[in-house]
Amino acid sequence: MSSQPRSQDRSFSRNLQYYKFCAYGFLKNLRFYEPFLMLFFLEKGLSYAQIGGLYAAREIFINVMEIPSGLMADALGRRMTMAVSFLAYIGSFVVFYFAADYWLLFAAMAAYAFGDAFRTGTHKAMIFDYLNSRGWKHLRTHYYGHTRSWSQRGAGVSALIAAALVFHHRSYAPVFLFTIIPYVLDLILIMTYPANLDGPRHGSNRTVRDEFAAVIGSLIASMRNPAALRAISNQALYSGYYKACKDYLQPILKSVALSLPLLAALAGEERTAVVTGLVYSLLYFATAAAARRSGNLADRYAGLAIPLNATLLIGVGFGLLSGAFQRLGLPAIAVMPFVGIYLLENLRKPMGIAYVSERMNEESLASALSVESQAETLFAALIALLLGLFSSLFGLGIGLMLVSALCGLTGYLIRLPVEDAPLELP
Repeated sequence: MSSQPRSQDRSFSRNLQYYKFCAYGFLKNLRFYEPFLMLFFLEKGLSYAQIGGLYAAREIFINVMEIPSGLMADALGRRMTMAVSFLAYIGSFVVFYFAADYWLLFAAMAAYAFGDAFRTGTHKAMIFDYLNSRGWKHLRTHYYGHTRSWSQRGAGVSALIAAALVFHHRSYAPVFLFTIIPYVLDLILIMTYPANLDGPRHGSNRTVRDEFAAVIGSLIASMRNPAALRAISNQALYSGYYKACKDYLQPILKSVALSLPLLAALAGEERTAVVTGLVYSLLYFATAAAARRSGNLADRYAGLAIPLNATLLIGVGFGLLSGAFQRLGLPAIAVMPFVGIYLLENLRKPMGIAYVSERMNEESLASALSVESQAETLFAALIALLLGLFSSLFGLGIGLMLVSALCGLTGYLIRLPVEDAPLELP
């Protein structure tokens, strides 16, 4: 460890655009369905294997749809691409509300994936372009950590509102319709972004085939450079693990809620709403603090390899512990290490994105972030399938333990070298 800060100048202006970025994240995370999504699926009679299939399908759809999303951002501009994304989200919420069978839920997941693919990389590119234009490229971890913390605050507020909605309606389905409100507001906010964040506009000369060729070319280039591939894989593995596992906290919380004697007078859905809402609210406010302090943690080290390696292995270790406690019939204790999975994702994500981006040539940065995003969704899809299958076969506790052990072994094999030499894609 080194006491020498990685950057002496860590200040940036909290101007109007900074607050717009923060407001965007806050509104985007008012996803009232999120603390209850898996419980919603279980209420529909789906097995863990079927739920894992839905999650995996969502990630695969995101992976594929990121290709045409780049074309649309190039031809229409990033703001219009984001508008299309939010319209797809809103459409998916409507389908989720009315869905009565597995295949309608599958269609809703596909529409949601469309929105996600057209949003995530696009908005991140806006932030990075803005930082570059202001000469703040060295502040990516701090700035992105600040904006991400507001996203987590939004999730904390969302959990309380969602709990009230479920408590009142005694059903999980209405939360999808109420989520439309903040997403309409976010769509309006995006359209107020300055035009210079729209990115380069090259018309429609490129084709989907050209875009696939470019992404595959970037992937091949990164695979030819083991150091670059390791950097991308290390970041993507834990984020994929987090995406695949995070909603399994919900059935654990439901077990806790149904076992509490203090809430015995309430119906099952009401008890679950109270416990889940409170826990998720506290959890997301904690993750907001973690994201905000990511830059401070990074400054304690001469390089990011040590904290990234450590947080990956500790995070999957938390999953292993949570699965063990769940298997032993101790769901209340299983919640505590599960919380650690959330905290470490938000602590390491700004560092991971900065680690990948700052070690690539500017000409290769877009390609590198695209490959990282693709790798993240592939990891999430594979882990979601395995976790759903193992949980159906052996129970949630053993399923979580097996998946966490596999991810821990993979994380150890792709640990980052403790050095500061730049990594470059060809």
